[in-house]
Amino acid sequence: MHQTKTRKKLIEVALPLDKINAASAREKSIRHGHPSTLHLWWARRPLAAARAVLFAQLVDDPSGLPEEFPTEEEQTQERQRLFEIIEELVLWENTTNEIVLDKARAEIRRSWRRTCADNRDHPRAAELFDPEKLPAFHDPFAGGGAIPLEAQRLGLESYASDLNPVAVLINKAMIEIPPKFAGRPPVNPESNAGQVGISAAWKAAAGLAEDVRYYGKWMRDEAEKRIGHLYPKIEVTAEMAAERPDLERYVGRKLTVIAWLWARTVRSPNPAFADIEVPLASTFILSKKKNKEAYVKPVIENGGYRFTVKAGTPPESSTKGTTVGKRKGFSCLISGAPVTYDYIRAEGQAGRIDARLMTIVAEGDRERVYLPPIDEHEALARRVSSDWKPEVTLEGKCRVNVSLYGIDTFADLFTDRQLVALTSFSDLVGEAREHIRLDAAAAGLPDDGVPLREGGTGAMAYAEAVSVYLAFAVDKGANYWTTLCAWHQTRYGIVSTFSRQALPMMWDFAEANPIGNASGNFLLGIDQASKMLEMLGEGVQGAPTQADAASQLISARKTVSTDPPYYDNIGYADLSDFFYVWLRYSLKQVFPNLFATLAVPKEEELVATPYRHKGSKEKAEAFFMAGMTQAMRSLAKQIHSVMPVTIYYAFKQSESKGATGIASTGWETFLDALIYAGFSINGTWPMRTEYTGNLKSKVNVLASSIVLSCRPRSAVAPMATRREFVDTLKSELPRRLAHYAGRQHRAR
Repeated sequence: MHQTKTRKKLIEVALPLDKINAASAREKSIRHGHPSTLHLWWARRPLAAARAVLFAQLVDDPSGLPEEFPTEEEQTQERQRLFEIIEELVLWENTTNEIVLDKARAEIRRSWRRTCADNRDHPRAAELFDPEKLPAFHDPFAGGGAIPLEAQRLGLESYASDLNPVAVLINKAMIEIPPKFAGRPPVNPESNAGQVGISAAWKAAAGLAEDVRYYGKWMRDEAEKRIGHLYPKIEVTAEMAAERPDLERYVGRKLTVIAWLWARTVRSPNPAFADIEVPLASTFILSKKKNKEAYVKPVIENGGYRFTVKAGTPPESSTKGTTVGKRKGFSCLISGAPVTYDYIRAEGQAGRIDARLMTIVAEGDRERVYLPPIDEHEALARRVSSDWKPEVTLEGKCRVNVSLYGIDTFADLFTDRQLVALTSFSDLVGEAREHIRLDAAAAGLPDDGVPLREGGTGAMAYAEAVSVYLAFAVDKGANYWTTLCAWHQTRYGIVSTFSRQALPMMWDFAEANPIGNASGNFLLGIDQASKMLEMLGEGVQGAPTQADAASQLISARKTVSTDPPYYDNIGYADLSDFFYVWLRYSLKQVFPNLFATLAVPKEEELVATPYRHKGSKEKAEAFFMAGMTQAMRSLAKQIHSVMPVTIYYAFKQSESKGATGIASTGWETFLDALIYAGFSINGTWPMRTEYTGNLKSKVNVLASSIVLSCRPRSAVAPMATRREFVDTLKSELPRRLAHYAGRQHRAR
């Protein structure tokens, strides 16, 4: 067998970690134009980290170039030059800076040509070492698509695969569709104005972004015609303002509602009041803003109660609503009797949990206006019924909390009014698709009937492409239109359903106005999709596909960087069912194979989830170990022989107390899988790439990542005894620590 000549890559020697970490942490607060705003995906890699890791994975380290940099001093100087490229590359402001990107691409090409020259005598040199063509890239666990996107941005032909259809669609929307239609003017009648073929004014995906805006606005306007009566404005009356001086300037005005705030209710457990449904309110506080404080005040009268809203400093009792402690449940508003969680669960399982309107939040003059509930508004919401519901059963992390209270299907997560809104918008995606096709044909695109999935680029394919982003906006709406959305007391908006990686039970929830102008409205998703598209469209068209990482053959002769599942931390398939049911409703006609099943495939998903193995943690771990080993072994056999593989692993994951203290089960199992698959690990890089706070829980979920640099282990690699390993560790560790102390971060 001919021996391939390899050189050390930068990631195997050194990285400017501080700069990468700082850019990654900063990126978490950036919204406008960021790919993460297109569609939710859990534990998505920061673009800065992905870009830096890929660059360092593809570029030669100076220590591997003794003919060019013979001394350590010269190597350090050259390495510092490469660091400076990375430090520029990771800045958010340079994400689309072609000057900075071209500098990085030039370094990648220079290293590749050197590799090709080294292997010019290889018997398969024409196939494997073409100096004019970089090796393609593949991510077999593509997820949210950050890594494939950055590979494309750095000039590589990018392939992405995932078992999860939602992940595949996200990747299509980022690396396949924008380049396919790059440079085209929009087709909508307002923007087009006879500009077919004029691409100078519509760089990259700007034309596509403009059409998403136009047809998204059309959908919103059509929705208002059809369901606007379900979302009435509220008139501020003199009676409301009688004890509220802050409302006097609004008397007689009809204000647009931002949200209706509801409290779930159960029948009082006190037999004397068993006919009264009492509120389960976690708080009565509406606003904590200084000089704008507002709160709900329950008024007990006539054998029942009503809610009113007060302005000013709330009493201390308002903070806890009707709760009596985290584990104790609530108290009956009328009698004070305890309402235990056992009682609430029994009522929920019997289908007897209801809800009552507490407050109406309206849009004032550059402020939120908090108003008491109106009987007509509550009655209107109760009269609505939906013709279609997503009756898919909740599983895993989607089920663990809410099913205790009788919420068993995705349909149960929504009010009937929310279901009507979602089905109406989902229907409009299909109607918009036909409008776009007709407009595209009128603008001069060939009306050839070739769909997007078959490689089409004409009117039909373009209409389907735009509809993907419209459907994502509906998905964005779904995340803000459930009975699990809270009202944020300091940011004064809707808190989305997935502010963490599960579905938590919410006792008082905010029902957003989808056709309004504030938090949770439909056009928010349209605006974010459009701004994201304006940041994309350059590069070779990518190729996302659905594939099982354990059996895929896409990685052959490609560079691989990937972010595999984290043992048992995130149940991607269970969680993404929430979005899948709505995407399937809107896009099954466009991608019939991708949406062939009623729910996301779960049996082959590589996570250690005991419920899929009859509750056995041991069987779940064995499944994860076997599947991940197979996936890694497949990579080791397929990848391009001259490049290391980079693999991300995020903390914090499940930990278990063993005889020697705390053992990280997921981490150990993952490392075992890598080693058994035939990889050697030649670099580990700690990166702070995770979001560390949560609006609802205020706890860390994933705090940091380790990036592993790996190469297939040689069949003749020497073995070391434990003593030899310990002796080497004692010898090497002080030197390595000295490098860290000097901020020369080196692979361990």
